[in-house]
Amino acid sequence: MKITICVLIALFAAIAHGQSVSAPKLPADVFPDSLSRLPVVKRDALDDNGKRIYDLVVGANRGTVLRGPGGVTMHSPKMAEPVQMLNTYLRNESVVGRRFFELCVLITARELDSQYEWTAHEAAALEAGVPGSVVDVVKHRKAVKGLDEKDATVIRLGRALFRDHKVSSDLYAKTVALFGQQGALELSAVMGDYAMAAVMLTMVDHQLSPDRKPLLPVR
Repeated sequence: MKITICVLIALFAAIAHGQSVSAPKLPADVFPDSLSRLPVVKRDALDDNGKRIYDLVVGANRGTVLRGPGGVTMHSPKMAEPVQMLNTYLRNESVVGRRFFELCVLITARELDSQYEWTAHEAAALEAGVPGSVVDVVKHRKAVKGLDEKDATVIRLGRALFRDHKVSSDLYAKTVALFGQQGALELSAVMGDYAMAAVMLTMVDHQLSPDRKPLLPVR
């Protein structure tokens, strides 16, 4: 606590004296505009098909710098298109609904220690109706005892997939009973989709933007 207070005092003193407070230094191989090891994709540099895919990935956010998983996949436009279409379906049309979509994203981010994904989705999960108590269980790898049956089952499913690389017959049957066969499949598809994104983000060492506070505890 004393160290934190001292840091805050030093920070306020620097601001009061007109001194700039620099953002954390980026790794030497990370581009400052893309915040990753890959440069920003320029729409004008793409062919007509690439421009079409770029517009699909950017969506309503035109005019902004394309970062994150979309900015990464656009370095392979023909890959970016089906990835974007899958994500759009799972996010907006999956039979599991937005609440469990976001829970699956958080489980994946926690199990793969993806700071970028967690920080991007914690608030979205809460807004989608995931209780704070459930978010806390996922974030801090707590036991699922006492949680709603569906929440507990999805968390157990994610942990089985990422930790054990095996889903027991009982857990599979429970998941199907609660979500149906299509729902069970799509829960795993959401986790697979965001696992792929987490792997790519890790490969390019994607950083958080300076205005974003990391929300995922280290281990």
